[in-house]
Amino acid sequence: MACVTAATTAVATLAFLVPLGWELRTNHRDGAMAEAERRSAAVAGAVAAGAGRKGVDAAVKAAGGGVVLHAPGTTQNSRVPAEDLVAAGRGTAPTEIEVDGGVVRLQPVTVGGKTSVVEAFVSDTELAEGTARDWWILLGIMLGLIIGAVIVVDRLARGAVASVRNLVHAAMAVGGGDLGVRIHPSGPRELAEAGYAFNRMADRLVTSRTSERELVADLSHRLRTPLTVLRLDAEALDPDDTHIGEFSAAELDRRRGIRRIRQAIVTLEGEVDQLINTTRAAVAAQVADAPEEGLSDAAEVVRDRMVFWSALAGDQNRQYRVVGAQLRIPVPVARAELAAALDAVLGNVFRYTPQGTAFEVSLSRRDGWVALRIDDAGPGIDDPEKAMQRGQSEQGSTGLGLDIARRAAQAAGGSVSLARAAMGGASVVMLLADAEAPPKQASRFGLVGRLARERDPGKRKRPLQRTDDA
Repeated sequence: MACVTAATTAVATLAFLVPLGWELRTNHRDGAMAEAERRSAAVAGAVAAGAGRKGVDAAVKAAGGGVVLHAPGTTQNSRVPAEDLVAAGRGTAPTEIEVDGGVVRLQPVTVGGKTSVVEAFVSDTELAEGTARDWWILLGIMLGLIIGAVIVVDRLARGAVASVRNLVHAAMAVGGGDLGVRIHPSGPRELAEAGYAFNRMADRLVTSRTSERELVADLSHRLRTPLTVLRLDAEALDPDDTHIGEFSAAELDRRRGIRRIRQAIVTLEGEVDQLINTTRAAVAAQVADAPEEGLSDAAEVVRDRMVFWSALAGDQNRQYRVVGAQLRIPVPVARAELAAALDAVLGNVFRYTPQGTAFEVSLSRRDGWVALRIDDAGPGIDDPEKAMQRGQSEQGSTGLGLDIARRAAQAAGGSVSLARAAMGGASVVMLLADAEAPPKQASRFGLVGRLARERDPGKRKRPLQRTDDA
């Protein structure tokens, strides 16, 4: 880059300095010819004034060397050919003729009908006096500009090259799988913007990768609901022991089928657990960039999912109750997400509480919030804070059920809390924003309220007045 800069600067300076040097040379030449004109004019003035021979010789001597006066009709001692001298005497304007070693200036002077010619010689040395010095000065200026440009460009290019090198190394690191690499944007504005764009891209990659793994885990966790039903139904079947007692061939086939069903369910549960725990398998289908948006009726979701869970509760002799799901209660969360969150919590109830344990699902709305509460009469959870962390569980599971509920609640602007239920077991409360709640009024207290009252004098707080009854 330094070589390119030097060549570019040299071409630019040459394009500027060469015409300037030529103009300076012309100025020097014009100055030398002006001095010759002055000397010729001094001699011509003496001749025109009718000075005698001594006066003219004195004028020629005063004019200096190189000035010769040719009397009318004479051509001796001239540096130019005779015909040029005769031609100059016939004219009225001065004439400049190039000769070896310089330039001759011929100026005619007519007195009394006779024309004399004043010849002034200017040597090449006089014409070029000062030109070499000017060229050396211009050459020094050009070299200074080139050196300065190289230094400045090198300093600027060093920072740009360092920024590009850092960007390349970071891109190669990200391509190699290290998504934690970030760069400090520096250099020119375009490279700095590229650095900021790279950091944003890396952040998006990390977020996408995390979301992808969580999506795999969450989708796998949703499989727990039908697997739980299958496992419970399989446990309700007859024994599968074929070693004790004597059985007919049909009974042996039936018991072996039951055993295969139970083994298949256990194997399938193990595979799902492995998929949840590792979350390293690739997602089979592309996930939409934006999450599903819209409103859903929380009461309708509760009624719909309880149709499914009530059948399983009846098989396990679980007493249950649904409260507050009669009226429409819209919440700003997708129906599929809310149903998945409810299934995840109820699945934990059926999986980790003994058969026959009662539970309750209730809906309530107050002060712009909707509370979806799932209580059970089981043993409860010893460490609620740990249970609310993603991937944490005291039962040996993946611990994603409550996290699915938490994410659905946060998508609706709410939260999830875990406490001891009045029934004695765990109480999971999903707090969701009420989609039909009126917007909250701005507080009249604080700086905003004071500014509003100051703008409206009629609403200013009046001072209290003491009365006799006080």
